[in-house]
Amino acid sequence: MQHPKIFSEIERQKNEMTQALMELIRIPAIAPENGGEGESRKAEKLMQILEAVGFDKIERFDKEDDRVPSEKRPNVIAYCYGENKAEKLWIITHLDVVPPGEESLWTITKPFEPTIKEGRVYGRGSEDNGQSMVASIFAVKTLKNLGIKPKRTVALAFVADEEQGSTYGIQHLMKRVLFKKDDLIIVPDGGNENGSFIEIAEKSALWFRIRTVGKQTHASRPHQGLNAHRVGMECALALDRMLHERYPLKDEYFDPPESTFEPTKKDKNVDAVNIVPGEDVTYFDCRVLPNYNIEEILNDVHELAKEFEKKTGAKIKIEVLQKSVAPKPTGANSKMVVVLKEAIKKVSGLEPKVGGIGGGTCAAFFRKIDVPAVVWSTIDETAHQPNEYAKIENIANDAKIFAYIATT
Repeated sequence: MQHPKIFSEIERQKNEMTQALMELIRIPAIAPENGGEGESRKAEKLMQILEAVGFDKIERFDKEDDRVPSEKRPNVIAYCYGENKAEKLWIITHLDVVPPGEESLWTITKPFEPTIKEGRVYGRGSEDNGQSMVASIFAVKTLKNLGIKPKRTVALAFVADEEQGSTYGIQHLMKRVLFKKDDLIIVPDGGNENGSFIEIAEKSALWFRIRTVGKQTHASRPHQGLNAHRVGMECALALDRMLHERYPLKDEYFDPPESTFEPTKKDKNVDAVNIVPGEDVTYFDCRVLPNYNIEEILNDVHELAKEFEKKTGAKIKIEVLQKSVAPKPTGANSKMVVVLKEAIKKVSGLEPKVGGIGGGTCAAFFRKIDVPAVVWSTIDETAHQPNEYAKIENIANDAKIFAYIATT
């Protein structure tokens, strides 16, 4: 049995894994939609790490994007050929990260100045998705160090634009017809704290913007204007109540079990306290159980906006930013699920369970083309939060799972 030797080698490299993760965290990779410069600088650092490992082949499939300084969004694929070169195990992680949010809430360290504390690496992008990027790389590095050829080819894909819809990332790669229906595909972009949960289904996603237009005026003479901020808030709260009341179904297969309708981002309106805003913009992120029709929900949103227009005299426009209908779930008995279950049992001694999540991942795009994919990793679910962190122990354990699957 070669697995004890593999696991021991992974344990030996914990410090190297930690340093690699910290190097990646230091480089912000924020989408242009959020005021960032994209992923190119981070991809260059990644390329240095991959080249040092000695992968059999590294390819770039960049997508043009004139909104970022490099004018491209990077997608990197690194191959380690197996005894069966045709059969592939894909591990797909993403380069981009979300903005840090209010930096005063980061009490352990600044978002892009990673630090280690109590066995955790803190920093934006540490868990989402740096932990799994590093785990996948060091699973292959371990096999290279030991001179072990995997049973099947291991293909690591590091993609752009996951946080904003994947147009420049996995969707771009899919147009290259790189993936086959019998490939094994893991998207380590979700999970639970002991690594026993395998996600095989997602909810539908709907992001929209509410743009309310009134009439700007001096705050001491509000009757001469129409306060778009007040109307916008009232409309958003009414939408929040309506959506939760009208779509209350729960399905315990998913976590969380209900549809979620969350008002999130808010655009700046005016520069001074003594100005009544003439325009107000609020955003919603909705994750909807597959039982519901996204178009029906959108119709309800538009109807309520029209009611507020009649009642207030303001103009209210609903703008859809992202809309995706939940694809057919990955089969609970598909080869990828069976192989991953066995790995979790053998490596971690846990009994795996399958289910669905609310968040969207690259796995959905595979399911839409009938390629079974799973989402799995060992995480504390600190993604998108202040003080985001990755446990060093989780990086090593997930590397062991990836290496086990590659060699079994």
